[in-house]
Amino acid sequence: MAGYVSEYTQFMQEWLAQHPAERDERQKGFALWWDRPQDADTLRRRAESRVPHRAASSAKPTKH
Repeated sequence: MAGYVSEYTQFMQEWLAQHPAERDERQKGFALWWDRPQDADTLRRRAESRVPHRAASSAKPTKH
């Protein structure tokens, strides 16, 4: 079943079909910003230093 596909998505699919080399460039750009090596010690220290957040005052239940 085909759902809604935006004009932008249609454009990008057609454009990438016409410019296959750009798919590799997009992957390189994605990797540059998002595929970072993870350091287990740094991740552990971040998890340990996390402070729990209080709920917003508007989220408190009201008394009837």
